[in-house]
Parts: sequence; C-alpha cells; structure tokens
Amino acid sequence: MEKTFIELPSLTLKSLFEYSQEAYADRPAVGFVGEESMTYRALAEKIVGIQETLRKYGIRSGDKVALYSENMPNWGAVYLAVTTMGAVIVPVLPDFHVSEAMHIAVHAECKAAFVSKKLLDNMLDEAQPPVLSLLVMLNDLEVFDEFSSPSNVDKMMQKLDKEVVVKEDDLAAIIYTSGTTGSSKGVMLTQKNLTFDATASQYLVDIYTEDRFLSVLPMAHTFECTVGFLIPMLNGASISYILKPPTPTVLIRAMGSVKPTFMLTVPLIIEKIYKNKIQPNFEKNFFIRFLYKIPFVRRKLNAIAGKKLIETFGGELRFFGIGGAGVSPSVEKFLREASFPYCIGYGLTETAPILAGTNPSITKYRAIGPALPGVTLELRNQDENGVGILWAKGPNVMKGYYKDPEKTAEVMDEEGWFNTEDIGYFDEDNYFFMSGRSKNIIVGPGGENIYPEQIEAAINAHPLVGDSLVFDAKGTLTARIYLDPEKLDAYFGVTNKSETKMHSKIEALLEEIREEVNGNVSSFSRIRKVIEQREEFVKTPTKKIKRYLYVEADNS
Repeated sequence: MEKTFIELPSLTLKSLFEYSQEAYADRPAVGFVGEESMTYRALAEKIVGIQETLRKYGIRSGDKVALYSENMPNWGAVYLAVTTMGAVIVPVLPDFHVSEAMHIAVHAECKAAFVSKKLLDNMLDEAQPPVLSLLVMLNDLEVFDEFSSPSNVDKMMQKLDKEVVVKEDDLAAIIYTSGTTGSSKGVMLTQKNLTFDATASQYLVDIYTEDRFLSVLPMAHTFECTVGFLIPMLNGASISYILKPPTPTVLIRAMGSVKPTFMLTVPLIIEKIYKNKIQPNFEKNFFIRFLYKIPFVRRKLNAIAGKKLIETFGGELRFFGIGGAGVSPSVEKFLREASFPYCIGYGLTETAPILAGTNPSITKYRAIGPALPGVTLELRNQDENGVGILWAKGPNVMKGYYKDPEKTAEVMDEEGWFNTEDIGYFDEDNYFFMSGRSKNIIVGPGGENIYPEQIEAAINAHPLVGDSLVFDAKGTLTARIYLDPEKLDAYFGVTNKSETKMHSKIEALLEEIREEVNGNVSSFSRIRKVIEQREEFVKTPTKKIKRYLYVEADNS
C-alpha cells in the first residue's frame, strides 16, 4: 500500500476533521467492540447536532466545556464538536474524584459539561453540580433540564456563531495534569499544538484506512487523545472502545474481536503481561532456567513466546506504542528478541504530547528516538558525559498554564523554549536516551547524580516485585518495595505459616533483592535500606507513583 503525506489547509482541528469527513465519509470511524461502528459521515452529523445544542444553550467561541467520562464514541464526538466551533474543551480524567472534577470545572470557568452516566450518578449523589448553562449525560447526549438553561440569543446570532473562523493560535483545550508532585496544572494547548503533533507523526509511521486501533488508555490523557484519536482520525483508520473495564479477560476477548493493528499502552500494562504470562514459563524448573541463561537459547525461546504473544493480541498487531514512562530493561530486551512491534514515544502534556519517537522497525534498546520532525530538542547544563536537561521548542509547545503565569515562567523562557525537566543524552544518530526526572535526582555522597528510576527498573525486574520507589531518606538511599501478593502466596505457601514467620521470610526476601540489585548498579547507587510497602502505591491515572506522598512522609 502506498502512503501519501496529508497536508491540511491550516493547522486546526476543524481543518483536520473537515478533511477526514470528506476523504473517508463511508469508512468506519468509532464504535464499541462487538458493535457496528459509526462512519465518518455519521460522526460528522452527530457533531453538527452537538454543536446545535451547544449554541442553543449559549455556548460560544472561547467558552470552556468540561468532558468527564470513560472512553466511548461520544467522547470523540463532543471533543470535535467543541473544538471545531472555536470553543475550548476541558477533558477530565475519569480516575479523578468527583470533587476534583468539579474543582476543575469551576477553575476553568466551564459553561457546559458532558458527563458519563456512571460519573454523573456519583456526582449527583455527592453534591450539587457547579453552576452551568448546560449539563449533558454523554452516553445518550440527554440534556439535564434541571441544571441547564437555554440561551435567549436569537437565531441570527446563532447563525453568526456558525461562521466563526477557527485560527491556529486559538486555545483548543485545557488539560489538567494529575502530576506526581501533588499540584495539578491546567495546560493550555492551541489548535496548532494538537494538529501539528497529529500531522507530524506521519513522518514516523504509516497509517492506512484499513488500520484498526483498540483504545485502552483514557482519552482525557493527551497521549491517547492525540496518538489514539486525532492521528487515526486524520488517516481514516477505525477506533474501537471497550464497554467494560479492561481486565485481562475482557481485553483478550476484545483483541480477538477487533484484531487491532495499532495499540497504545503505558509500561505497567506490558510489564504485567510479561511478569504474569511470559516470565513464569522461563522459570518453571531448574533446567529451563539454566537454558534461558544461554544467550542463543534465550533468543530462540523469546522468539517463540513473541509469536504466541502477538496471537494473543489478535495476530495482526504492527504497532504497539508505549508512552508515559520508560519500560523496564528486562521487558524491553524480551520485546526486541521476540520481534514484538513495540516502540517508545516520549513527550509531555505540555507538548501535545509527542516530542520524540520512532517506528517499531528502527527502535534501539533503551532509546526513545530522534526529535519529531519540526521539533527542536537541546540539552542544557550538560555534565562531562553529555547528560543534561532536555529543553524543547516547536509548534506543539503549550501556550502556558491556565491562570498561572508564575508557573509558566518557571518552565518556559522568553524565546518559547520549554524545560521538560527530564534528564538524558543523545547518541550519534540523535536518538534520545532518558535517564530520569531532574526533580527526582539524588546527589550521592561524592556529588554523583543518582537516577532513582534506573534503580527502580532493576528492582522491578525481580519476579516477586509489584512496584518500587527509590528515594533519599535523610541521607540514606532507601527503597520502598511492594511485593506482588499473589506471587508471594504461591512462593511461600503461606497457608499454614504464622505472621511472625512470614514477616521474617519477607525481610529476608527484601534483603536478598537489595543485595541482588546492589550487585548490578554503581557503588554510589547502592540501596542502604529497604522498606516493605504493604499496600499498592497511590498512582496517577497514567500509572506513575505519586512520589511526593512517600518521599515527604519518610523525610518528615
């Protein structure tokens, strides 16, 4: 199949979707797994209907509209309806508590809100919704008259609203980050920010109208919204959503039905699949464990496991994008030797999000990839090894933080460069290698830079570890380790063991893990203290540990 580069008359979402509805009118666009999909033409008609409702209730160009829901076809319809009429969408992650969602709606001065039935029921149980001109249940687009008030603007004004010209530098979305530092910021993304990122991605990977995306990450996150929604929209691909929470059983059934060619995940998902479904097969007995340590045998076994894994994903997968954080070295080594079509993208909400990446055919071990075409990346404050803080400049860099010029000034300079606060280096092919977050760096006793993320990756490679957090506790390099309870039960056979004996065995296991990890890291990165984390770590919606909850507590 020959792929041509799509050029839009302007870098706006209006221009993007007008192209899509014309070019792919009768192609399937969005739908639930197991149900008939809406075509691009039907989606366009739904968008027009939503816009008529918005105008009827007085929503105009520049007004803010909240979107608080799990993934569903109507999510994308509302997103495009709002942004293509010049209004501003405020997507709220469904993981956010109702009180957080209402705080965002108030802070962003939203005049309308589209909320899924499940979350709306929670909202109405807890409190009165914020004052709005329009409240709609997203599932069936039913207007709640009790909380809505039609506009008295005449039809002539509504007609003029339809003729509003959407410009590239107009604000399109405000996305509130959950963050791992405790403060939620409203990232202002323009029409150009989002549309540029979607169009520039065409340089990285070819997408065809026959491609099928299976969506499992929340659409309110920029990674899924841009890469898993806007990019397939631009290219006429179809997107399927799962009606139920994506448990392993539900997900396997969905993949068998859709046979996706494209999927996006965060590292935690593929790492869990590896640890629960693949790694145990290589540790069944002493003989297999011994064989797996022989490089050429390991590669053969990984290749066999890779074919089975692709079959599990429906058999037709050709792009498995991992974003949000780095994948663990042991899992990535397996993916490479298994010929699994993975690639790792890098970016932030503030950059709409892609800054760097590549396609599955030219990945490098532990690397992300070169800068997205049209984006400039540079390292500042480099050390003697060329490791520095990554700054970015390009059409995808945000306008700033909503109502927060001080925080905006902290991360953006006068020339429009954005400080990612990520640390890393470039190789001779301009592939970016990420070392960690500058805010998380621990300075060792001799002034060395210790990257906790790298030590955590070594800890997490242990088959009994669920997750870990490495930090400096009053001068002592410490690791909090959460052990996988199911694997722990199977490993120890806890049924007839006393609490005291179990505690003793867990302490011995943690010490064993500490010694094993310390044997594989630099002397200045060795863990001095290990603490058992008895409950799962509190995480952001993109599955990153909220570090501040633990680091501050252990240093208080």
